[in-house]
Amino acid sequence: MNSPWMGCFINWRGKQKTVDSYQLKEVKQFATFVKKEFLHVLRDRRTLFILIGMPIAQILIFGFALTNEIKNTRIAIIDHAKDNASRHLIGRIAASNYFRIQEDIMDEDRLETAFQTSDIKLALVFPANFEDNLSRQHHAQVQVIADASDPNSATTLTNYISAIIRDYQVELSGQMPLPYQITPQIRMLYNPQLRGAPNFVPGVIALVLMLVSVMMTAISIVKEKETGTMEVLLVSPFKPVWVILSKTVPYLLLSLVNVLSIVLMSVFVLQVPVEGNWLLLFAESALFIITCLTLGIFISIKTKTQQVAMLVSLMGMLLPTVMFSGFMFPIENMPVLLQWISNIVPAKWFYSIVKSIMIKGVGIEGVWKETAILCGITLILFVVSLKSFKIRLE
Repeated sequence: MNSPWMGCFINWRGKQKTVDSYQLKEVKQFATFVKKEFLHVLRDRRTLFILIGMPIAQILIFGFALTNEIKNTRIAIIDHAKDNASRHLIGRIAASNYFRIQEDIMDEDRLETAFQTSDIKLALVFPANFEDNLSRQHHAQVQVIADASDPNSATTLTNYISAIIRDYQVELSGQMPLPYQITPQIRMLYNPQLRGAPNFVPGVIALVLMLVSVMMTAISIVKEKETGTMEVLLVSPFKPVWVILSKTVPYLLLSLVNVLSIVLMSVFVLQVPVEGNWLLLFAESALFIITCLTLGIFISIKTKTQQVAMLVSLMGMLLPTVMFSGFMFPIENMPVLLQWISNIVPAKWFYSIVKSIMIKGVGIEGVWKETAILCGITLILFVVSLKSFKIRLE
């Protein structure tokens, strides 16, 4: 005997099957679009070169060439004393990896010419009776001349040479009875050798992901608009939002591959170990990639040609990432207005996250604030892009 409840149950089961089959069909269509985008990327050699070659080139350039370390700097030493104290100090300078002494410059007359031709960056002049002044008067002067056309390098070089002289002075002070002596004990955390690579690697990751994810996503979507295939996709039964999202999935996965390659190169080539959790590092990288992809979608909606999309993505993202992320220029030294502007740059927060995880070894409790800000930026960009997206193209 059939009851009304049995009929309702059968009707509900039929509707449920229809909904399930429709959702399964959407999933299959989405997978088909993603596969199409993967094939398109893999067939385009120029795109593959940008996606794979550029990160490797940048990590090598930033890791080896662009470094703030000072090594093997050519200097001149003019020794008028030629005593044991001056020779001992010169030997310490020569033994360091920071300086390379130019033996052919031995008098003041050639110093100015050497500085003008950039043969040397620094000169050290020992006066006569250097050792006698130290032993009798407990005081002696050494003249340090630096090329200040590059102020940062000049400051670093004078700091290095001053440190060597101070070490020698401390050694002599131990042999002389003094009423008081204060010896500071300096400890450098996280980067005791003061290498440049631990600072540049997190910045390179942020720079590469920002450029690749934003630029490639924006160009790929605008290309569909230029060729007219976007109109065909939008009038298809497939939802327009899924059309856009399907174009971002390949770049999400390829960007994660870039993160893996950069991290592996930093560990095995640049000797920059990952002190924190690898899984947390990749989770935070995935969040930043999604932020960049959302930004690329927003740029593609606002631009009409690939040239404009590339210009906006390249110049509009490169300069803020380099200037306001903190890995090239300290944000604390900037005016207050620029410090406020840097807060809307996603690369600033991601650079802080990667540096904290890779170099300092902190967990999620140390980067939750930056993670929440990145989530907020991603949500805002996604909502704005969704509101700006037009189903009908003009």
